[in-house]
Amino acid sequence: MTACLWYDLLGCLDLDTVDEHSYEGRSQRLEYRRLFGGQLLAQFARAATRSAAGKELKSLHTQFLREGRTGEPVTYETDVPQQGRTFATVRLVARQRHGVIAVASASLNAWEDGPDRQTTAPPSPLPGPERRVDLGLLPWESRSATDLDTEKAEAPVHELWTRVPEAPRDVAPALLSYATDLTPIGTALRPVAGVTQADSGKVFGSAVTSHTVWFHRPFDTGRWLLLRQHSPLAAHGRCFGRGDVLTEEGVLLASFAQEALLRFL
Repeated sequence: MTACLWYDLLGCLDLDTVDEHSYEGRSQRLEYRRLFGGQLLAQFARAATRSAAGKELKSLHTQFLREGRTGEPVTYETDVPQQGRTFATVRLVARQRHGVIAVASASLNAWEDGPDRQTTAPPSPLPGPERRVDLGLLPWESRSATDLDTEKAEAPVHELWTRVPEAPRDVAPALLSYATDLTPIGTALRPVAGVTQADSGKVFGSAVTSHTVWFHRPFDTGRWLLLRQHSPLAAHGRCFGRGDVLTEEGVLLASFAQEALLRFL
């Protein structure tokens, strides 16, 4: 089943060209109540890089406007208001038959050499196979250093190790964007005693409203990556979380942040 989900995801990233300024991507074949936001992030990433040839994705900021429908393709309209020798900006709109479902702004650049510095804490050791977790929407092996769902109140932090299978480098940012969308809300729920993600729709309602990913370095898939996450705030029917993506050696590859609706019923 995991292999089928993996190839299904890769197929979704192979966008069809509609015209000079738009693309179409099919939706994942998932038994899920709505179109997964990670799919939109990944397809936005692919549409952006195809719209600014010769440049790599530097950041992607997405706002989710309405629920997407499963089993229906998504059309991505692009506009490139700025493209120079080093940087480019792409504005994107995602549509289905019932209207616009998301908008995004992508920044791209050509990688340059220069000073290299980072000040991040080193990662904890990779957990053993006994810590393997099945997150459903991630069609590859993942291990959790901390339980995402817990009946008692825990700190709003979560460390997820995940190993995206080897894939062409040009789809690596899309695949990583996909992975960052899955667990920030669960991290925000950890301090709430007696509530887990399984209570969605019964005890609370949730939906991602915006998500941003910043890419700091070019990277390849096929290796273990740590998604180190922290949710510093849940208030006024919303939650906020942020995280870093590091290699086993502690190299910081990307960072991400997410705001979501989190309304207790």
